[in-house]
Amino acid sequence: MNYRFTNARIVCPEGGERTGSLHVSDDAIVADGDGEAIDLGGKLLAPAIVDLGVFATDKAAFAKGGIARIGLMPDQSPVLDDPGIVQRAAAMGKPELWVHPIAAATKGLDGLDLAEMAIFAEAGARAVATGRRWIADSGVMRRVMGYARDCGLTLIIHAEDSGLTNGAVATEGETATRLGLPAAPAIAEALAVARDLALAEETGAAIHFRQVTTAGALDLIRRAKARGIAVTCGITPPHLYLSDIDISDYRTFARLSPPLRSEADRQAAREALGDGTIDVLCSGHDPRGPEEKRLPFADSAPGSAGAETLLALGLGLVRDEVVSIERLFALLSANPGRILGLDTGTLRPGKPADLIMVDPDSPWRISADAMAASAGNTPFDGLPVQGKVLQLWKGGVRIR
Repeated sequence: MNYRFTNARIVCPEGGERTGSLHVSDDAIVADGDGEAIDLGGKLLAPAIVDLGVFATDKAAFAKGGIARIGLMPDQSPVLDDPGIVQRAAAMGKPELWVHPIAAATKGLDGLDLAEMAIFAEAGARAVATGRRWIADSGVMRRVMGYARDCGLTLIIHAEDSGLTNGAVATEGETATRLGLPAAPAIAEALAVARDLALAEETGAAIHFRQVTTAGALDLIRRAKARGIAVTCGITPPHLYLSDIDISDYRTFARLSPPLRSEADRQAAREALGDGTIDVLCSGHDPRGPEEKRLPFADSAPGSAGAETLLALGLGLVRDEVVSIERLFALLSANPGRILGLDTGTLRPGKPADLIMVDPDSPWRISADAMAASAGNTPFDGLPVQGKVLQLWKGGVRIR
């Protein structure tokens, strides 16, 4: 499998943007070489996406979205809290998809008893996580961080203080009040982030907040980074494009976790994406069928299908001048790969040939009914976007 991609607009998070050629030999990018010439006609060639923190292994959706690798959250059935289950999860995507399991930090994700992180690491776990929950007991969380540090694993955290969010389905504010929905204050996120930053600073653990969506929490992380704390954070497109006003018609496709925030928080998130506070743009892919979404808003399950729309919505941020194209692929590929300890996400020689060919200007309309995902619930149903993945290579092998 030797390729020579020619006439390409090449985008690398580390090497910047250039036009020219890229060489692939077997499963890796090489500095030079021969092989079959593939003329890209000026289309964009970039690292394939590493989607950090998905809840379902949805191969067709990932291929359509240009995603070659996923960090799979432990909230599976059964929970990823056993080495055998972790090993099986790592194998489930082959040959079309790299699945990198994120193991449970506590047994059953119950937030009480520490899981066997060292054994999970040997079984192939790339990180550990609290799952969809926050660990309320600070003593347990301190021990989790210490164990994760000793195992060389990043701890991925869901940051919402459950004492405030229990039973809530929306963020406190005018919209939630008008709709009569149980709601929690936005400060629930900042409180959780503040405690876990303090514990990370004390233990020396590397932590990643899977989604940070409020101005207060983002400011805490910005200041923690300046102090040298080993913290990173991510966000999904809905919290960059939508606000709590988008649930005004009790639209369950916009029922997410964490819930949509105020317009001020949305603008703060876009600023944090641009200034480097946010490290990862992820899909949060969590498809939910009609049996979970065709219910009253408060009874519906949170989650959306995000894999197929991630790149197009990311390219929208480039057109809006929130981020550069190189920064976008750092958010989508290089940074999530680094957090998972993967040697991927750039186009440097010697790196895995996980690549996507993209037409960044191709227009299309997001349609829930046309999605390849196991369920097509998306808060962006009907939105016109630009940017299509035309081809995807995983380890030098063409997947689509």
